Amino acid sequence: MAKTLIIAEHSKGQIKKATLSSITAATKIGGGYSLVVVGKDVRAVADLYAKYGAEKVFTIDGDAFKNYIAENYAEAIAQLIKANNFEFVFGSATAFTKDLLPRLAAKFDAGMASEVLAIEVSGSDVVFARPMWAGNAVAHIKITSPVKFATIRATEFDHAKEAGATSPVEAFAASVDPAKAKVEYIEFAETKSERPELTEARVVISGGRGTKGPEGFKMLEELADLLNAAIGASRAAVDSGWVPNDLQVGQTGKIVAPELYIACGISGAIQHLAGMKGSKVIVAINKDEEAPIFQVADYGLVADMFKAVPEIITAIKSSR
Repeated sequence: MAKTLIIAEHSKGQIKKATLSSITAATKIGGGYSLVVVGKDVRAVADLYAKYGAEKVFTIDGDAFKNYIAENYAEAIAQLIKANNFEFVFGSATAFTKDLLPRLAAKFDAGMASEVLAIEVSGSDVVFARPMWAGNAVAHIKITSPVKFATIRATEFDHAKEAGATSPVEAFAASVDPAKAKVEYIEFAETKSERPELTEARVVISGGRGTKGPEGFKMLEELADLLNAAIGASRAAVDSGWVPNDLQVGQTGKIVAPELYIACGISGAIQHLAGMKGSKVIVAINKDEEAPIFQVADYGLVADMFKAVPEIITAIKSSR
């Protein structure tokens, strides 16, 4: 039966929810799955992942993996894949895995499916559905190489639940010479924020061209603080320099699917919709009643956001 390896992401000693979606995707294939946690002193993270029903959780631990360098990570994971004859290798469709998995696939001269939306199994055939043309079309592809790689869009698969039993954790001794890497790690310039991470937040409040500038986003930030929400933005707002580009939601930004997505002053270009239409509940505030965003919204308010949002803020404060 097929064996699947999932590359488990982590940050500051905590697991990433996106990896839990990759676990759910792996269960669609059957045959069992394992996880690999790479880094420095990652045993505690591996123990957290061991609660999710894997046959085994591997750790690749050492100074060579303290900081992420794609060459080192790819070489180590490739050795693990070969040693255990994994047929499928999954990772979440994040910036980290989008950088790592193509390099891994190239090492095996293998096929790869990106941004997988669904997995269908028919006999021995595994078919991956992935978006094309900003989500206007969906391709169904079969990978024919012996090892098959895929990045999983976390918004399309539920988070795996704890299994009750604890999986065994095993250290894998990868042979990697950091001196051979052609890339040198300099620093990680982290954007620090008191708010939840955009792709992990339960609530996201996004602003577009209708915010009219940084001052409009300050109003949205006040609402976000009341709802413990993350701030997002359309490409128009990012290109205008009103907010950093790591807040961009859309085809060329981040894909989110929070429980609540509030779009303020966003018209709803197809590129933006591709990044948030999987949200559980979508609320749109726009003074243009013909704005495309209303076609995907569960609740729409045709109003000037500079009047509506302050009223929402006042109502929330008065209810507490």
